[in-house]
Amino acid sequence: MSFHQPPVTFVGLVNIKVQSLERSLTFYQEVIGFKVYEKTDKSAKLTADGKSVLLSLEQPSDVIPKKGRTTGLYHFALLLPERSDLAKILKHFLQTGHPLQGASDHLVSEALYLADPDGNGIEIYTDRPASKWEWNEQHVVMATQALDAENLLAEGMEEKWNGLPAETVMGHIHLHVAELAKTEEFYTKGLGFDVVSRYGPQALFISSGKYHHHIGLNTWNGSGAPKPPANSVGLESYTLVLPNEASLKDTVARLQEIGAAVEEEKGVFITEDPSGNRIILETAK
Repeated sequence: MSFHQPPVTFVGLVNIKVQSLERSLTFYQEVIGFKVYEKTDKSAKLTADGKSVLLSLEQPSDVIPKKGRTTGLYHFALLLPERSDLAKILKHFLQTGHPLQGASDHLVSEALYLADPDGNGIEIYTDRPASKWEWNEQHVVMATQALDAENLLAEGMEEKWNGLPAETVMGHIHLHVAELAKTEEFYTKGLGFDVVSRYGPQALFISSGKYHHHIGLNTWNGSGAPKPPANSVGLESYTLVLPNEASLKDTVARLQEIGAAVEEEKGVFITEDPSGNRIILETAK
């Protein structure tokens, strides 16, 4: 898990909007395996270890269903510590009959894909050892192949699913954006990420510390896709965790140099990428 702790910059918390908090809580506890860290009438914070919040749910008073063909969340991705953990949750999905949207072998990782009741995309995955990843100069070699589910299930056949392991982290986030040129400048020159993979003119993967990706960016909802309404189901914001105060100060300066707006609210710095995806900048605790 060294790709999700200092000195690497990584995604810490994802905040999403939902139509029904109670319906979402049932899903995220019973299907995904989160625990409730904190709850109010219209919001909840979810955790795997009882200490770190990975996902925040919010039910706006005037919420509307998820809008198609807009920028925002493609999926957030929960990284499990062991391959056997992925096997156990796949067995859980099969036993409960919960539908999956996909199951892929990406060479660097193995992944399952599904959606919450509001259509917010979720990936649950486990990494192969970084020593086995192949690099072509600065680009990591990835693919989308069929997952060998039988081989995976054999690894966790005798073990019972007990929810998300305590060591689960927010592995990455994948976003719909309106275009890639200004977006790449924002995330590389502004936030300091490196490009580690390109998928033609429509998708870009970036990371810190030679991870296969902390953030995915795509234009699959159409070039020039609009920002969704503020009260729409979907992404509210996500948190980037920077190594220390010096790196936070440098990042804010770089963002301002490229003309990105950075606001400070009660000591917290907030910015938006060129497609309106809201990012909270904080330092590792």
